Formats: sequence, C-alpha cells, structure tokens
Amino acid sequence: MLIKLNTLYSCGVKLFRNRYYSTANTIYSLSSGQGRCGVAVIRVSGSASLTALKSLASFKTDPMPRNALVKKIFHPTSREFIDRGLILWFPGPASFTGEDSCEFHVHGGRAVVAAILDALGSVPGLRPAAPGEFTKRAFYSGKMDLTEAEGIADLIHAETEMQRKQALMQANGLLSKKYNSWREKLKGILAHFEAFIDFAEDENFDDAVLRDVERVAVLVEREMKEHIEDGRKGEILRQGVRAAIVGAPNVGKSSFMNILAQRPVSIVTDIAGTTRDIVEVGCNVSGYPVVISDTAGLRRRGSDIVEDEGMSRARECAKYADFTIILLDATQVVHHLSQHPGDSLQHFIDKYLREMEIEIHSSEFVYLINKTDLISEVPDSTLPRLAWISCKTSAGLATAIDELQRSLQKICGEPSAEHPVLSQARHRHLLCEALIHLATFRDYVGLLAGNSSVELDFAIVAEEIRRVIQAIGKITGAVTTDEILDVIFKDFCIGK
Repeated sequence: MLIKLNTLYSCGVKLFRNRYYSTANTIYSLSSGQGRCGVAVIRVSGSASLTALKSLASFKTDPMPRNALVKKIFHPTSREFIDRGLILWFPGPASFTGEDSCEFHVHGGRAVVAAILDALGSVPGLRPAAPGEFTKRAFYSGKMDLTEAEGIADLIHAETEMQRKQALMQANGLLSKKYNSWREKLKGILAHFEAFIDFAEDENFDDAVLRDVERVAVLVEREMKEHIEDGRKGEILRQGVRAAIVGAPNVGKSSFMNILAQRPVSIVTDIAGTTRDIVEVGCNVSGYPVVISDTAGLRRRGSDIVEDEGMSRARECAKYADFTIILLDATQVVHHLSQHPGDSLQHFIDKYLREMEIEIHSSEFVYLINKTDLISEVPDSTLPRLAWISCKTSAGLATAIDELQRSLQKICGEPSAEHPVLSQARHRHLLCEALIHLATFRDYVGLLAGNSSVELDFAIVAEEIRRVIQAIGKITGAVTTDEILDVIFKDFCIGK
C-alpha cells in the first residue's frame, strides 16, 4: 500500500510540474538588483536560453559550458552594438534553476540594462520573469525544497550578520535535513501499519513492533516539541527585536536612540516632553536587528491631553516589546542615595518604576543611568543588567552595548548548524498541526500495546501518522499546493 501511495504521489508531482512547464516560456530578468552599478547580471532560464545567447552574440560553435567569454552583444533585430561583456552558458540540469540557462554580465548603466532586456524580449519564446520565478523553477526542478527557497529569500533581505547566518543555514538545507529525518522515521512507522493492513493473516499487531513504533513516535514528538518551544527566537531574529526605550522626561531617551541609529532620528532639546508620539527606527546592534521605539517621557498624568495620550502609547509600547531599555537620570540617582544612605540602588529603581507606572513585561531588559558627566563620581554598583553612561561624552556606552548584546543574544539565540531554528510562522503552524496528529497516534499505539482486547481500525491509526507526514511535507514542499507557493514566493524580488 505504501509503495502504491508513493507511486501515486510521484505521478501527481510529475503531472503538476508538467502542467507548470507546459505553460512556461523561457524567462529573463536583471538578477543583480536595480540601480546604477559597475556590473549588471542578466539571467535567462528555459529551453530557448541557448537560442537567446546565440541571438545576441556570435559563435562559430556552441559555447563551452560554465566558461566565461568576453563577447560583443548586439540587438537580434537591428544588429545594433549594445555592449561588450561576459557571457556564460549553463546547460541543465547543472544550473541554478535546473534548466538550460545563460547569463550576460554587462556594464551596469540603466541604458545598457534596458537595451539588453529589450534585445532579449525580441527573441521568440522569451518573456520577462515574474518575482521569484527563477527560484520557483529551481524548486520544481528538485534543486531545492521550500525551506531552502525561504532561506534564499531571507538571505536576500538580511540586514544584519545574525540574520545572514540564520538565513544561510536554512538556504543550505539544515532545516530540511531535520524535517526530512522526521519524515523518514515516520514513514518507517507507516510502512509497518500498511504492511499489516495488506498482508497480516491474524488480527493482532506484534507487541514488540508496537513498542518500537511507540518509541520512535515518542522520540520524534519530543524533538518536535523542543524545536517549537524555542521562545520564537528564529522568528524574532528574522523580523527584528521590538525594543522600547522608556523613562521619565528629559533622561536622554532620544539621545540614546540617536546613538543606536547613528543619525538624528529623534529631536533632542533641553525642554522636557519633546517626544510626544512613538518614533521607530530599525538598527543593527552587534549584528542583531532591532526595531527601537523612542517613547514619550513618563510622569504622573496632568492636564495636557496630548502628553497623557503620548504616555499611554509609551506604556502600551513597553507592554508588547520583546526588550525594554529603562533610562534614569544619574543626578537624581546620586541625589537620592546621598539623601537616603540606607536605600539601595535597586530600591530607588523599584520606586522609580512605580512612580512612572512602568511595567516590564519583556523577559529581557536593561537599566541605563544617563548623564554621568553631571556627577562627580559613579557610585559602586553590582546590579546586573545595568550600565552608567553619558550620551553627551559617550562614557560607558561600550558597556551599555555589551549589556544590550547579551540580552539580544538571549532573545534571538545564536544560529548554529547543530540546532537550526524555526524562522517562519508557516513552519510553526504546520508542526503544531503535526503534533496534534502525532499525539493521537501515540495514544492509539498505547492502547494497542499489551492489550489484545482493544479493537481499533488500523486504517484509522495509520491515517493519523500519514497526516503527520503530510504536515511536515507541506513545510519542505514534498506536499504542495499553488496557494502555499504563492505565499512563499510573493515577497521575492524580480530576478530571483
């Protein structure tokens, strides 16, 4: 039965791919990105790639595969000379898409690129590529699965070092290796049940086999749960950590925001309450992507409706932040400690949070005590998650950045080949669906093992494990639909 199902699945995939390719022409597009540059790469993929290559450049014989040649490039219709550049020929399946493919490396001026694209458009059978179509064809050709395709998309959009590392690991197949390992183990379980349904002469499943099946199911279930229960580290790293800077008016929130952004994002003045609304900017903090929110200064509510609304938004922003940065005024801290020698710094901070009505909901936070340039001496402090700084003189900023990095590393994790992480909500949803069916299957097996009086339809039991396999298959693309592909490839840029 399992063999029959695999055969039907293979036939379905072939029909699906044939239907796709039967309506597809050879495609072309600028692959090196928009804008003026030194060198532009224009890619062509499809059965007419060699025709396109010969139409734009002259050859006495077919070009050598994967050899760069310097050629003059002409318009196929007018024979007008366009540019002189490198051309490369990649016969399938040894190409990125798995199809016949070629590339033109020309000067990156807009006029040159436009002329090359116009020349390719005049070749019969060629059409401009849709966004993500090169990668989609690589998927259809079996050059990569969906997790690797998603990794390529993330790699294109990566803005920080940690995002690049995580995307590169996924693009290189580390996630799909983990998921395929689970599928293979579960397919072995399904094979036992299919064989029993088709060939067993009695009605009792061998107890030793059931125990082995249960052991494998429990192992996979545990690994899935560990993979899912990661605090959304991979997703946060992919999307960016949402950090809120909160504190009383005029403690230096906007100044610190500008330091992190390395540009004047927020207005800085000596007037308290300059920031009324939330100002957001994306920053790269020690390789981690952070969306920083500068918020209105917090104090007791007054008669100013606009300021009260700004404070309400600031507290709401802090409520949903992944990371909270609390700023305090060093002069106020030192004054309080001198007036109350018995008070600790932690006691002052707790009182400050209560008076400002600041609630820390995030698991990670730091205290930054600013304006150390206005005090004669920094008090001794052994409090964790705390740094004394001066946004004016830059004193202590290196220590503050180290504190931020430690917190960000806890929030996002450290991408590693040994433990590839979830980075897509799509994966999480499908794995949660798989766990539901796997738990039901394990319950069935638990009833069957050592209890010959229990009567269960083995086809129903097998269906549960089959649904687990299908859910995982939807992640990698072993089981796919047009809707899934549309969601995955809609954010790809043209030329990739």
